[in-house]
Amino acid sequence: GLFGKLDVPLIENSEDPLTGNRVYSLYGSTRIPTPDMLAGIDTLVFDIQDIGTRFYTYISTMGHAIQAAADNHIPFVVLDRPNPINGVTVSGPVLDEGRQSFVGFHRLPVRHGMTTGELARMFKAELQLDLELDVVAMEAWDRSAYFDNTGLKWVNPSPNMRNLTEAILYPGIGLLETTNLSVGRGTATPFERFGAPWLDGDMLAAELNALELPGVLFQALDFTPDASKFKGEICHGVSIAIVDREHFEPVRTGLEIARQLGRLYPDEWEIDAYDRLLGNAAVLEAIRQMRPYAEIEAIFGADLRKFMQRRSQYLIYR
Repeated sequence: GLFGKLDVPLIENSEDPLTGNRVYSLYGSTRIPTPDMLAGIDTLVFDIQDIGTRFYTYISTMGHAIQAAADNHIPFVVLDRPNPINGVTVSGPVLDEGRQSFVGFHRLPVRHGMTTGELARMFKAELQLDLELDVVAMEAWDRSAYFDNTGLKWVNPSPNMRNLTEAILYPGIGLLETTNLSVGRGTATPFERFGAPWLDGDMLAAELNALELPGVLFQALDFTPDASKFKGEICHGVSIAIVDREHFEPVRTGLEIARQLGRLYPDEWEIDAYDRLLGNAAVLEAIRQMRPYAEIEAIFGADLRKFMQRRSQYLIYR
């Protein structure tokens, strides 16, 4: 919602209590600005904090708004903001062609390493939009900076994105939440834990720690969400601690978790649902076949290298 307080699936139109202005929701019955909404608009401005992950839907909303601005001949302005998990690291499978959706607006990898302004430039060019686009660039942003290096105050971009640690974990752990797992929504630390009533947290934590993934440790944890999936049920699961941010690889970690879930719980874990946010059929099949991570990485490597070439044309900050 307008104030970032509503943790609900759909948000309808409302009125700003301070000004009385009409507030049109793009997270309700429509996700694309309509001509009626845009009537009388001189310029459409996007000023929203993204978190650097393909399926975090603020960039999908921006993409729909850019298309609507082009269709209605309205200039579009992006007030750029930092990528909080840095603008250098790019990783994960690229969305399959034809799989575009609200949780995958454009053919991006899971972790895209771009700002909203840079993405807007990419959308305009690659979607061939006839659009007057103006990106108001940041001053003095270093691409390698995490949000806590910027000196800016953290404001939750959405109710369950409460700190930088959760944003860093999100590209890997967020992938799991369309399956029959809780990712900690309804607890004090969403995305820093995951589990389910059918899971053995001690066994899974031991298996994950045995992989010696860089920069991360796992510990068994029982928790009971007070909202969202498995509300009021005891979930047996794992808490995740980032111990070396510079070497931690969230997407790799998430894919390795998926491999272990598929191996340990072939009958319980709903692996097909994992593809909703993953958006890459070849990688899903490789996980299903329990192929080693190095082989999985090789499967999406060529598309990722092509993306890096595409991406380089639109970068604003060096």
